[in-house]
Amino acid sequence: MTTALNKPLATLALPPLGLYVHIPWCIKKCPYCDFNSHVSSDAIPETAYVDALINDLKQQLGWVQGRKLHSIFFGGGTPSLFSGRAIGRIIEAAERLIGFCDAIEITLEANPGSAEQARFNDYRKAGVNRLSIGIQSFGDQHLKRLGRVHDGHQAQRAIEAATMANFARINIDLMHGLEQQSAAQAINDLRTAIDAGVEHISWYQLTIEPNTAFFSQPPPLPSDDRLADIQASGMNLLAEQGFQQYEVSAFAKANQVARHNVNYWEFGDYLGIGAGAHGKITIAAEKTLVRSQKTRQPTHYLAQKQDAENRYKVIPLVERPMEFMMNALRLKNGVPTDYFAARTGLDNDSIAKPLRQLQSQGLLVTDPQRIAASPLGYQFLNTLLQRFA
Repeated sequence: MTTALNKPLATLALPPLGLYVHIPWCIKKCPYCDFNSHVSSDAIPETAYVDALINDLKQQLGWVQGRKLHSIFFGGGTPSLFSGRAIGRIIEAAERLIGFCDAIEITLEANPGSAEQARFNDYRKAGVNRLSIGIQSFGDQHLKRLGRVHDGHQAQRAIEAATMANFARINIDLMHGLEQQSAAQAINDLRTAIDAGVEHISWYQLTIEPNTAFFSQPPPLPSDDRLADIQASGMNLLAEQGFQQYEVSAFAKANQVARHNVNYWEFGDYLGIGAGAHGKITIAAEKTLVRSQKTRQPTHYLAQKQDAENRYKVIPLVERPMEFMMNALRLKNGVPTDYFAARTGLDNDSIAKPLRQLQSQGLLVTDPQRIAASPLGYQFLNTLLQRFA
């Protein structure tokens, strides 16, 4: 793509600031998972890890630049292996060191195991106000093939436990396109979730990723025709039940969108703490965008080697259009047009040519106030993104 990158940079506006906290341990490594997760044969060093997280956060305070936290997301791994007290220490430290915006969203990923459900009340008291439960399926046979440690009954009990713990905001993760999964079974998973009263569903197709057990020994997956049937039927059901698709795999009822994730897609900022955590920060005074990544190994992280093993990358000007569009075009309604200059520092002229071409081909909407894929373009996001490479 030819871009007008020789022009003076626009003023970078400081976007909302989130905090991502990575807790890397799991009871068992799922065969489809390519996240930075580790099975520990010993007791998880909860207190030491929380100490390291707080120290990590202190070292990044220079990147806050006067902002308060818009959201916190505890991901993993399995954050619900940690006690409510430990999660509370992290939340308290974040509030003390940085401060919170009004109505901050604090999400914690949890698994449906009975031991973790017992902690839901403690998480709520600690300040967590949104729970994301990794159910994947309500079918026992599919859960077994996915290597999950819970069954369908525990999955339903987890939603009940979260509701009883007064979580008004609950997401559940569901996968489709599973081995020997019929269209009816996939739709039944959605119906079960909807009947349970959840108002946010992350519904995504199983993909085989490198560095996973499934990549070494791929399971037989449904045909493309069956996958298309599942996708069409599921989208219709969700729409009929009042769920709006606002991102490729995210469906929510009114006021239930994941604000932390939307900040990612709108090219906002976030600090990343924990083993393997990623961050993205705008340094307004220098008109610079920086991505960071922590050392992946928990033992190294706990040994306080993260300073030496941090990786920082300044996002080059030529890569900023692609970085921005990779996120923004995932949103069904896109983003305001002025976000591009404000959050990349580049003049809108730098993307005027591909925007015009894509609009003329019916792949982008023609609204001058928004950058968004058209319904047709949303089906071919990779094609759109190639125009900004």
